[in-house]
Amino acid sequence: MTAVPRFAATADGAPTPAMLAAWDRDGVLVLEDAVPEADCDALIERSRAIVEAWDPAEGAAVFSTTAPKHAADRWFRDSGDKIRVFLEAGAVDDTGRLTRPKRAAVNKLGHAMHDLDPVFERVSRRPSLAALAHGLGLADPLLVQSMVIWKPPAVGGEVTCHQDATFLVTEPESVVGFWLALEDADESNGCLYAIPGGHRGPLRRLFREVDGALVTETLDPAPFDDAAAVPLPARKGTLVVLHGRLPHGSAPNTSDRSRMAYTLHMVDGTARWHPGNWLRRSPGMPFRGFSDMTD
Repeated sequence: MTAVPRFAATADGAPTPAMLAAWDRDGVLVLEDAVPEADCDALIERSRAIVEAWDPAEGAAVFSTTAPKHAADRWFRDSGDKIRVFLEAGAVDDTGRLTRPKRAAVNKLGHAMHDLDPVFERVSRRPSLAALAHGLGLADPLLVQSMVIWKPPAVGGEVTCHQDATFLVTEPESVVGFWLALEDADESNGCLYAIPGGHRGPLRRLFREVDGALVTETLDPAPFDDAAAVPLPARKGTLVVLHGRLPHGSAPNTSDRSRMAYTLHMVDGTARWHPGNWLRRSPGMPFRGFSDMTD
């Protein structure tokens, strides 16, 4: 089992030579104190306000990686340029009604907070994150997807081992994920795990639209090497950076503690965005980079 080194985030966000060497070797970086706790608190507060303002009668969908029925649901398919609430399978009954208070039922928020909400936009477009993205080799980083992964106590669902390049497709591959711990995450409440070096292996699957339906195409049937997976505990404010091919996931949260995290995915604007991507936007809302702040 290969240990993943941990680094103190640099003041300006730019990666050091040691970070770049670890990134090349492992496909993952763990950067402590990358975002101030006050910013983490601001995102938690704003997330809760979004959920409190949400009326389940307006629409909802269960999101699950173990039983992914959401791919056929318009609530999911049309969320690329919206802020929508997704629920845990263990928080609804057979009719789809909530069996828990809203805050305790959420799986995630997605998928355009970084463009539609001023609090999320401010944190997402921090200059230090831009410097990190550029330093990792993205010539023209575009922010394409944001999610608050809720992981509520007791019902926070498993995220099965996957590669982000399965879901956000460019030619050539370019997706990079920034995963920010909004609360302390450890093995007891469902922290991330990853397979260091697994980014050097093949892309296993593609999730994209074919003839109007979202399908998962198997490119390589070989299973991930679960024995090589290592946990990535993270204190609040820690940023975990994930290569697009890195196999990673998280266990369910069966504890009595929440484990909120904010995930931001970016691609290189110099690459071709595949027209079959599930995530789509209206023509009036193109992807924007780090410096493209709204007025």
